[in-house]
Amino acid sequence: MTKFWMAAMLALPLLWAAPDAGVPAGFEYWSKASIEQIEQKLDATAATDPHRIGVQLLADYANDSVMLARRKADGQAEWHETQVDVIFVRSGSATLIVGGTMANAETVAPHEKRSGTIEGGTREKLSAGDVVRIPPRTPHQLLLDGSREFDYFVVKVKGY
Repeated sequence: MTKFWMAAMLALPLLWAAPDAGVPAGFEYWSKASIEQIEQKLDATAATDPHRIGVQLLADYANDSVMLARRKADGQAEWHETQVDVIFVRSGSATLIVGGTMANAETVAPHEKRSGTIEGGTREKLSAGDVVRIPPRTPHQLLLDGSREFDYFVVKVKGY
């Protein structure tokens, strides 16, 4: 009987250490069907937006956020002081201008600037399957170059 109690006492901490069978906090999953539903909403938003873009925030956490975007026209030049943009191209094509200097930049929110153009910078042609990382404090702009639309995920990494 003593051996039984000794084994029970040794096994008790293992019960407390057992992993939780639930989904971990912060885990997100978007199915193909859910993305397709969101894309339909993005079309409607882009049709009425003055910059012809539809954006849906999918998740927002302390250190990162995830967005789905559909662009139907050239974008404004952007600059984020404290965030990295990681762009995953889903469909369409565009030219990314990155670097250079923003002409007549305006602060539109804390740590965020926008303008119409970038002077200088490097041009990178983007198409489905491409992934780019844009560091903080780096001007960038997407130009559709005649493409009808450009779909992409953006992961914003915060705290720089």
